[in-house]
Amino acid sequence: MTVQTAVSKSDLRQTVERLAMETRVTDMHTHLYAPEFGELLLWGIDELLTYHYLISESFRWSDEEYEHFWSLSKREQADLIWKLLFIDHSPVSEAASGFITILQRLGLDVSSRNLDDYREAFAKRSVEEQVDAVMQIAGIEKIVMTNDPFDAVERKVWLSGSGNADSRFYAALRVDTLLNDWPLAVKELQGLGYDVSEEWSGKTQQETRRFLTEWITRMDALYLAVSMPGDFTYPAEDHRSRMIDDVMVPVCRETNIPFALMIGVRRKVNPSLRLAGDMSMRSDVSAVEELCRRYPEQKFLITMLARENQHELTVLARKFRNLMIFGCWWFLHIESMVEEMTRFRIELLGTSMIPQHSDCRVFEQLVYKWEHSRKIIANVLAEKYERLRQSGWNVTEEEIQRDLDDMLNRNFWRFLGRDKQLR
Repeated sequence: MTVQTAVSKSDLRQTVERLAMETRVTDMHTHLYAPEFGELLLWGIDELLTYHYLISESFRWSDEEYEHFWSLSKREQADLIWKLLFIDHSPVSEAASGFITILQRLGLDVSSRNLDDYREAFAKRSVEEQVDAVMQIAGIEKIVMTNDPFDAVERKVWLSGSGNADSRFYAALRVDTLLNDWPLAVKELQGLGYDVSEEWSGKTQQETRRFLTEWITRMDALYLAVSMPGDFTYPAEDHRSRMIDDVMVPVCRETNIPFALMIGVRRKVNPSLRLAGDMSMRSDVSAVEELCRRYPEQKFLITMLARENQHELTVLARKFRNLMIFGCWWFLHIESMVEEMTRFRIELLGTSMIPQHSDCRVFEQLVYKWEHSRKIIANVLAEKYERLRQSGWNVTEEEIQRDLDDMLNRNFWRFLGRDKQLR
């Protein structure tokens, strides 16, 4: 047995911070796309500035009519947001300061405050060059997309066979319409040639399972994914429970993939804000408990949106090994919440969870979301190692690297049963 040297007290925190920034990441849930998907891949200055977080924040400083804002071109919207949030006021919110981090890490002079210069610098790169640069700077090795076969633009890419062309990008099959808007799903499925009806017949169940199985195979999807409203209950005498029991879980079992549920959305609280108008909502964790107990051989990836649900969900993960909690989702992806959640998750689960995912919609957001999160994860881990050291348990650099690799990369692939694919 090789004897490894413990990291010294004086070097411990610095070592953890360095390794946290160096460890390559699997970003296991995003809304990003590979370059092959064309217009679906959002990137660049104007996309960053018109991200829905910044849109909703900008309206706090503006008397602008909602419809007038939406009538503006994307560049005009970006100019307005830049003025309101970066020139007229200091960019101290998570989303605004994250934009500054992106500019700085991409080598731009943030002190100039010259938006046109930033646009010009971005315009000099192709989308392929930008993707490569951002993944390198952010330390991202693998990205899991969110993929909807009901989207005609995206479906065309998959049917052409080019959806899996970039080996750094993986698919997750989104099933929101099937679970949350069945009448629309029926129309879509019928349009794609599946013999379904709104009546929950045996034929409809069979055809819906066939649809999912065919698209899982076509995409080589790593898991099924759905965003659920905060009032989701299970089991219930409703369409969602029938779909889960008769279609989702059987297909996941047959294809050996997890079912990912992101629970706690309250849609269109302010419809005038469009995509920026959604809200979080406290949920019933017992729905997850019942799923895990009823289907002990099915794996569930779970994240929830309300802060009030986080501790109970983490405790539940101690009880069911078929439950993997992941990330600080959406409104929880701010530094104070990431720190709080990372701390009590480690205290309850050790390193046997996935502390973060980016949930990015614009490609360059990978830079700030992962830099900010890595620093927080490193700080929490360093405190735990320092306490171990005070008790006489010394940790080595190899052990620190192992722990970080588990949380930022390997836990996800191990839960999928694909960890042997990793180098």
